Amino acid sequence: MRTRWQTNKGSVYNVAYHIIWCPKYRRKVLTGDISERFKALLYEQAAKFGWVIESLEVMPDHVHLFIKANPIDPVARIVAQLKGYTSHMLRLEFPSLQTRMPTLWTRSYYVETIGHISEDTIRRYIEGQKKK
Repeated sequence: MRTRWQTNKGSVYNVAYHIIWCPKYRRKVLTGDISERFKALLYEQAAKFGWVIESLEVMPDHVHLFIKANPIDPVARIVAQLKGYTSHMLRLEFPSLQTRMPTLWTRSYYVETIGHISEDTIRRYIEGQKKK
């Protein structure tokens, strides 16, 4: 049975992110073999760094990723590793991507932290500490 918490030498944590990013010009290139290979590359790179992909949905023009990571890994590094590796590999394996676009991904992304407990619950918990 998997718990929602992970541990390392100095902490117990549950760090998760919802990340969205798009191909350059929002082109609909994430289809067919490219989409399948992209998914495999994401899982490969995540495993290399010890991140766990909880959920993944690849649309033709954007990606939704729910990933759990170690608290020492900044989200910018996670995104950079995933986007950089997949761009490099997909452009090598699918030359059509090189001719259609100067780069595979836009520079931007959306990220939201995801927790088991709501923001309101945490606020109430902290505010109630002095009353104990």
